Amino acid sequence: MFQFFVEPEQIQAENVIITGSDVNHIKNVLRMKAGEQVRISDNCGGDYLCEINEVASEQVELHILEKCDNTELPVKITLFQGLPKSDKMELIIQKAVELGVSEIVPVAMKNCVVKLDEKKAKAKQNRWQAIAESAAKQSKRSIIPQIGEVISFSQAVASAKNMEVRLVPYENERGMAHTREILGKIEKGSEVAIFIGPEGGFSSSEIELVKDDMELISLGNRILRTETAGLAALAMIILAIED
Repeated sequence: MFQFFVEPEQIQAENVIITGSDVNHIKNVLRMKAGEQVRISDNCGGDYLCEINEVASEQVELHILEKCDNTELPVKITLFQGLPKSDKMELIIQKAVELGVSEIVPVAMKNCVVKLDEKKAKAKQNRWQAIAESAAKQSKRSIIPQIGEVISFSQAVASAKNMEVRLVPYENERGMAHTREILGKIEKGSEVAIFIGPEGGFSSSEIELVKDDMELISLGNRILRTETAGLAALAMIILAIED
């Protein structure tokens, strides 16, 4: 079943009106007809099973059949991802969205090879946001996770300061007992920050900056690539927190 996101004001008592680029996608790409069912989300946690009433040139009218269960995790997770090389960020975003992340913030760290100027960073952000929206539709998310602007490591640390849980998977940490203990203490409704280093890992100065205020944890005895580490951490949190 296909999913589409709309603004809350497009949802009425019994009907939903889709406008914009999704109309062309429904009409000319998917070639959907009256009577077919779709899932609609308002990006605020409201999800609905709907049936298409009419496909017109500039809008699609749907009838609400029933309200659907929300698919979001019971915690809000922000992934602070060290900028990786090539197109790895696209994979990270796609899979992290599928796993339930709420926000992804690209972070320029000391060992990042990639250096983006302001113009390139903005273009990348727009591309990454489109990937997040596509992944949210595919995985039937209730919201579209936001992709933040590229920020420095110190800015990322400051941004996470008030989050209840701040995790730093670190290759020099060993033993899963501490990881299980920390994840077992996460309460529903919490805001969780996960910091992931780039290909070169965290610098010693970055670890020094966070070691007293964040939880350094292990993801196992094997060294994970940057595009794997965040996803592994997300999967562990899902196991620990989701019913």
